[in-house]
Amino acid sequence: MLSPLRGALLFPLQALTWLGNQGTRAIAALVLFGIALPPLGELLRPYVTEAIFLLLIISFMRVDLSALRSYLRRPALVLAATAWTTIAVPALVGMSAHIAHADARAPDLLLALMLQAMASPMMASPALAALMGLDATLVLITLVTSTALVPLTAPLFAYFFLGTILTLSPLALGLKLAGILAGALVVAAIIRVAAGIAAIRRHRAPIDGLNVLILFVFVAAVMGHVLADLWADPLHMLALAALAFAMFFLLFALTMLLFRGSGRDRAMALGLMVSQRNMGLMLAATEGALPGATWLYFAMSQFPIYLAPLLLQPLAERLRAKPRSETDHGLISPASE
Repeated sequence: MLSPLRGALLFPLQALTWLGNQGTRAIAALVLFGIALPPLGELLRPYVTEAIFLLLIISFMRVDLSALRSYLRRPALVLAATAWTTIAVPALVGMSAHIAHADARAPDLLLALMLQAMASPMMASPALAALMGLDATLVLITLVTSTALVPLTAPLFAYFFLGTILTLSPLALGLKLAGILAGALVVAAIIRVAAGIAAIRRHRAPIDGLNVLILFVFVAAVMGHVLADLWADPLHMLALAALAFAMFFLLFALTMLLFRGSGRDRAMALGLMVSQRNMGLMLAATEGALPGATWLYFAMSQFPIYLAPLLLQPLAERLRAKPRSETDHGLISPASE
């Protein structure tokens, strides 16, 4: 018979295990809870930075070192993915917006789209890739390289496509990103040494459950005002949601098409990463001094980010089941790595 102390310790572990086993269903549920509990969003908003830091610690902690060494020996795929997400994506969005004269027609929306495009991939993307059984190590490496470049690339794209609408501080952003990445790496290394890789792998499910809880902090903070805005102007909010979904799946499809030669499973992992932009960091860089329409678009963009893993899970399972020989026909091929 379990002692009361042991039972008290086992219950949270069992709860996290159950939550982790829910996988993408739990991620989708985050959006609904975030909308339904506005006061909780207000309470959790001050802890968004800490939540992002914890998500990155977990991602570093679970990295597959053998796969990491393999990618570092053949870095072409990582370099190509980094160039695509950091340079090509904001350039394409900016040029498309310029052709459509978005600066005159909808400057607030242009600001939202460019901030989204200029951002690095979301720090939770390795965790979401892991929940879907995709290559989280490839996602994590590309996340780190692209995040390191954003302080240099974002101000350039802001200058070319936004003019005086937005002023970014690359030094402040760079120092913040460097501190988050370095600190998370150190903490993750300590945990790996203290707990051991075998224990981390053995507790995959409760760690996934912890990922879900930490993700909820960010989602609740961003989605807290969505219900009131939807009630006030439903057509406008639905239009923003449609645009957010279109941007997500456009980036996802283009990335899968470009990198399909590396294997469709890895192409899907990269597509998931590229379509999930870290708008939270861009909000921090601008200190939240953004127009209302920009804030609303950022909120609606959370829907595809957290619902897509559930929608795309069947596709991920089919791709993992296919032989590699069926997936080696594309622009970025394994031989080019």
